[in-house]
Amino acid sequence: ARCQCKQALSARRNCGYPGISAAECRKAGCCFNASFSGVPWCFTPKVKRVKKTCPAEARGRRNCGFPGITAEQCKRRGCCFRAHPAGVPWCFYHHVTEE
Repeated sequence: ARCQCKQALSARRNCGYPGISAAECRKAGCCFNASFSGVPWCFTPKVKRVKKTCPAEARGRRNCGFPGITAEQCKRRGCCFRAHPAGVPWCFYHHVTEE
């Protein structure tokens, strides 16, 4: 994601070695920008910010538990719990969106 590479020059953390090519840098999952001297050209991308929500509609639920799981067991797994409606998972994964 391009936006993960937009950051202040002072925030750049080196992600390569001296003389690394743009292709090698990107292959390592890093950002490359050689526009400025005195700062790393190959640098670590910003961490994606994500928002976790429990999906409201029952149809899209992805099962995170097992039949008869309790709300407590489900929450320990880091999942959402809603004991309704019948016929869909009551313990299900969060919906994750990038911010």
